[in-house]
Amino acid sequence: MSGLVTGEAVALGVQTAKLPTRALAVVVDLVVFWSVYLAVLVGLAVATVGLDEAAAAAVAVAAYVLVLVGVPVAVETLSRGRSPGKLLFGLRVVRDDGGPVRFRQALVRGAVGVFELQASMGVVACVASLVSARGRRLGDVFAGTLVVRERVPVRAAAGRSLPAPPPWLAGHFEGVDLSAVPNGLWLAVRQYLSRTGQLDPAAAWSTGVRLADDLVARSGAPVPQGVHPAAFLAAALAERQSRERAKAGGAPGTGRPSHAVPQGGSPSAAPPPPPSPAHAAAPPGPSAPPATGAPGTAGTAPGAAGAAEAPRATGFAPPA
Repeated sequence: MSGLVTGEAVALGVQTAKLPTRALAVVVDLVVFWSVYLAVLVGLAVATVGLDEAAAAAVAVAAYVLVLVGVPVAVETLSRGRSPGKLLFGLRVVRDDGGPVRFRQALVRGAVGVFELQASMGVVACVASLVSARGRRLGDVFAGTLVVRERVPVRAAAGRSLPAPPPWLAGHFEGVDLSAVPNGLWLAVRQYLSRTGQLDPAAAWSTGVRLADDLVARSGAPVPQGVHPAAFLAAALAERQSRERAKAGGAPGTGRPSHAVPQGGSPSAAPPPPPSPAHAAAPPGPSAPPATGAPGTAGTAPGAAGAAEAPRATGFAPPA
């Protein structure tokens, strides 16, 4: 299981594709693209009857590069990771962070695939997939991509749904520059939000605070007072997904996925850490309304005299 969700907020079922299924998809792709290439060669042979041998060879090489490299790259880019074979077997290529592949990733995969799939008859790709923990071939490693399965049972996909941010926090990240946040951090946030209901409450709180600290440090986004780290991360992820949809040519979203349902219930289901003598009040849940006060201030009440812990600069106070 890969734990991936696309940048358009579409759950992919988080299952990596196995070698037999990928091999069948590659065979279908090669049959389709080589059929097109042979048809183009026949047309070029008729059109270049009057050319000398060197010119005919140059045209044949250009046709090979265009059809067997350019066409697969264009198809994978425009279809967001679905070649004919992958579409037939329910597979899709995504980035390591779960987002849709772009031209750069498709070009690297196509260029490496000429040697990995065609020149070596697929032997190099099979060996690399067997060695890789996630079944990736060399083209995936160099491009930073992963092939996942899309067709999974609805129950399995629903179990990995992401929580929607509270309505009052949905537009908090509008205008915030998120370009400095690395893809690895977004992937960690997705995995955390999809598994919050399976974690121990104290572990879920501490992990959420750590991820929120990293996000604030890289984006400079202020933290509303009293907000739960899971709600803060869900709002940031929803804004990022909305921008991904806008970049892909779709209509910009509302800043939060409308179909997502958090694991185990509503967004307020994520439990705060248990109270301790060092804290007079437990941290608020994800759905608590923002308290009045300046952003970035602590959201916990002062503890007992001499026992309270100083809050972090991000506004989240860790459990004792």
